[in-house]
Amino acid sequence: MSDAPFLPKFSKSSDIDEFVGKLDAFERGELSNEAFRAFRLTRGVYGQRQDGVQMLRVKVPLGLLGKEQLDAFADVADTYARGHGHITTRQNLQFHFVQMSDVEAAMRRCDEAGLTTREACGNSVRNVIACENAEICDGAPFDVTPYAEALVRYFLRHPLAATLPRKFKIAFSGCADDCARGAINDLGFIAQVRDGQIGFRVMCAGGLSSSPQAAIVLHDFVPAADVSRVGESILRLFDALGNRTNKQRARLKYVLRKLGEEQFRAKYTEIRAAVDAEARADLVPIDSPKREPAPPVESASRADGYLAWRADAVVLQKQEGYAAVHVRLVLGDITSSQMRGLGSILGKFGDGSARITVDQNILIPWVHVKSLPAIHAELALLGLAQLGRNTASDVVSCPGASSCNLAVTSSRALATAITDRLAQADALGLAGVHDATIKISGCPHSCGQHHVADIGWHGGAKHAFGKDGPSVPTYQLHLGGGVDARGARFGRQVVKITASRVPDAVVALLRVYQAERSEGESVAAFFERVDPKLVVAALGALLRPYEAGDERDIGESTGFLVETRDGECAA
Repeated sequence: MSDAPFLPKFSKSSDIDEFVGKLDAFERGELSNEAFRAFRLTRGVYGQRQDGVQMLRVKVPLGLLGKEQLDAFADVADTYARGHGHITTRQNLQFHFVQMSDVEAAMRRCDEAGLTTREACGNSVRNVIACENAEICDGAPFDVTPYAEALVRYFLRHPLAATLPRKFKIAFSGCADDCARGAINDLGFIAQVRDGQIGFRVMCAGGLSSSPQAAIVLHDFVPAADVSRVGESILRLFDALGNRTNKQRARLKYVLRKLGEEQFRAKYTEIRAAVDAEARADLVPIDSPKREPAPPVESASRADGYLAWRADAVVLQKQEGYAAVHVRLVLGDITSSQMRGLGSILGKFGDGSARITVDQNILIPWVHVKSLPAIHAELALLGLAQLGRNTASDVVSCPGASSCNLAVTSSRALATAITDRLAQADALGLAGVHDATIKISGCPHSCGQHHVADIGWHGGAKHAFGKDGPSVPTYQLHLGGGVDARGARFGRQVVKITASRVPDAVVALLRVYQAERSEGESVAAFFERVDPKLVVAALGALLRPYEAGDERDIGESTGFLVETRDGECAA
């Protein structure tokens, strides 16, 4: 396996030069705060709840990483971001608590590894995501990566890419299961082969936030060469018809709702005809040089916990003799030392690449099966051999009130509390109840994707003991959401629960499943069909009136205070 850099480069130093120029103009008073905010967001610089510091979001197209990128991230984390980074459900990596004076240097270090912050936030074409298993999954008819990368390059720095009415999201899934969740994106491409021709099913105008919308099927099948023309047409439609007055009603899904599906399709057909008349070039897949997987690294012994780890974290690839290793990151957090350690591991195992997953974890493909004991031992030394991937314990959460201006509650603290509670699964009588997805958002806007979880929670507040009483942190329960071959379904709102009682409520919900499921019924299928009245009855005493102490949020020692500010998501 060659040590030469092999991952694609998306950055340009001129982008950073432009950012520095705009920052200088702002600091000289030549650019208004509003104008600079709109610009910096399109360059991945997002204000935090805490004054004077920024969140810096770096796009990782298709989630594809190598040692070079991990080393760059580790340097940024150590020097500018308190020693760690955060992986998102859109395959980005975020750094928090970055001083504005350090943003340029952080950007330039990422640029050295080919990574850009351009159009990572703001009203732009956001990071294009892809199923991490597309290359290795039995169910995928072909690898979507070359086509997805081609579309990344088509839209990056596109004339409309940073001047849209609102953000625009794109996903590529390798099979009909829609593992990249195209059904909740503005555009979703799902790989298909028809009569020997490579192409995609196209989903359009999906989205979450506080008013979720399942994507419609725009095309049952289009040849792969047409993907850029489909994307160009929808982008022009959105640019022309998106709401530029009310940013809360500006996403593409609101254009669909306003026009209705028939008129939406008619407008798309009209714009598509104009795009086709321009005779734009076909989308040409970008085939990066293929690296040979590393030879086996055999180990004379197995570290403690190897067999449990192998059963939990390892998936055999469709390519005989190779496996993909899943690395669970608790709440998507990763330290600089873990980044460097992973980079070192990629130099010994697999083909040198790793993928950020849409569930805030990391996948290392192309590991020879004989190397599994050795890679497990190295991951364990980094604290990256944790069990429980994609189980109820592997909770997905947005940053919540730890840094977000819009958040009401501390969703990350709740996620930790749930994980800690479920660590006692055997003692709780829940052994074997593993396949639930739990997702949490600190407000109704669904950055934690609570709408598409088996068990979803979004944070809020309610006055206790009368209208003049203290605010109590609460969570709204959503049940039975998900994305699969049928499309997107959104969890039903069932009941609100005081924050401190939510971990016990999760236990109660899993016990309901355990007691009431049909033979062989999955958690997803059960919560999709369960009667809400049964759920409310099972929660029982957890729905009792507020008590002293309920006014404290999980993880907080003082009283709860709602401190939301103007967010920059719709700036």
